[in-house]
Amino acid sequence: MARPPDDGPAAGQYLPAALTELASLMLATPTVTELLEDVAGLAAEVVTPRGSCGITLRTEGSPLTVVNSDARAAHLDEVQYGQDGGPCLESMRTGQAVLVADVTAEHRWASYPGHALGYGVGSSLSLPLAVNGEVRGALNLYSGTKHAFGAEQRHRAEVFAIQAATVLTVALRQARQAQLTEQLREALATRSGIDQALGILMAQQRCDRETAFSILRKPPSTRTASCATSPPTSSKP
Repeated sequence: MARPPDDGPAAGQYLPAALTELASLMLATPTVTELLEDVAGLAAEVVTPRGSCGITLRTEGSPLTVVNSDARAAHLDEVQYGQDGGPCLESMRTGQAVLVADVTAEHRWASYPGHALGYGVGSSLSLPLAVNGEVRGALNLYSGTKHAFGAEQRHRAEVFAIQAATVLTVALRQARQAQLTEQLREALATRSGIDQALGILMAQQRCDRETAFSILRKPPSTRTASCATSPPTSSKP
C-alpha cells in the first residue's frame, strides 16, 4: 500500500486505509502467523516516517516475538527478553502504553537504551494487545527519530492496535475452532478403527464387546488367552 511521505494532512488519511486493509486480512490470510506478518507491516506504515514493528505474544507464560517488520524490531524485542525488561515487556505486564520519547534520555531497563541507540532507534511506543479481555501481547513500534510519537501519531497507533487486537482475537478463535475440528476428526477416525478391531476380536474369540475391549487394552504380547464362551470338547473313550 502506497503511503504519503510526510506528516501532513494526507498522512492522516493513511490510518483509515490501513484499518480497512486490516479488516480484510482475516479473509485473505489462512494462518494466524501470516495474518500477524501483514499486521506488523501495516503497523510500521501507520507512523510517519515509516518505523519498525514487532508483535509479541505471551506463549505458555513466556513472551515470544511472533512476527516483525524487519531485523531491527526482532533484535530489540529479543534484547528485552534476554534482560527481562524493556518497554515491550512492561506494556504486556501492565496493560498500558509505554512511550520512550527520547532514547538518549532514557534510563529505565538497564542496558536496553544503549542497544536501541545502537540500532538507530530514537523513540518507541509499545501498546498492549488484549484478547478476550486479557492482555496477551504487545505491538512494538520503533522510530529512527526522537519524539516521533506525538499526540497525533500516538492516537493513530493506539487506534490501529485496538483494531489489530480485535482481528487477532477473531483469528485465534478461528484457529482454535479449526484445531478442535481436526481433533474431533482424528478422534472419530480412531474410534472407527477401535470399533473395527473389537468386531474382529469378537468374531475370532466368540466373546462379547466388553471382554473384547479388555483384551484390546492389553499389550500385544499378552493377548494369548481365548475368550471363547463354548466349553472345550473332550474326546470319547
